[in-house]
Amino acid sequence: MTTILDSIITFNKSFVENKEYEQYQTTKFPNKKLVILTCMDTRLVELLHRSMDLKNGDAKIIRNAGAVISHPFGSIMRSILVALYQLQAEEILIIGHHGCGMTGLEHETLLEKAKARGVDLDVIEPLEYAGVDVKQFLSGFSSVEENILNSVDLVKKHPLLPNNVPVHGLIISPETGELDVLVNGYTEETNV
Repeated sequence: MTTILDSIITFNKSFVENKEYEQYQTTKFPNKKLVILTCMDTRLVELLHRSMDLKNGDAKIIRNAGAVISHPFGSIMRSILVALYQLQAEEILIIGHHGCGMTGLEHETLLEKAKARGVDLDVIEPLEYAGVDVKQFLSGFSSVEENILNSVDLVKKHPLLPNNVPVHGLIISPETGELDVLVNGYTEETNV
């Protein structure tokens, strides 16, 4: 039986042998000086780039479920700061999307699915005792707009972010690629 990994490795060998990588070669510095936080939704993988005229090497892209910044000193914010200070990004775009699976997500749903896949939910009690709010950790948000506004606000108020870095908040349609600007980081205007 051929696994997904087997298929990937077989394709990769051909990709490298045929030097198909050459068309993607660029530097580690983003050409358009952007760092983008967006959702991991599969519909956005190519659509986001095409709808914004982004080519390989134009932006640092950070993806997670919902384009959420859950902690001001977590890995997402660290990645944004590294992009600014080490990789020459100059602007930040936080881009959510309509119809996001994190909208209205409740922790119970994920825990039930984890249990159905064999996870022993007795592990939660020690986590909560150690200060981990599992319910909050596994919950989504009430609206995409609210999430983007919260994330933009968190980034703009971060103590390690210079005041002159524009932080934009947008929402993309996963069907058409149309972008709605919620926060214009140049003018600080909020369109909600």
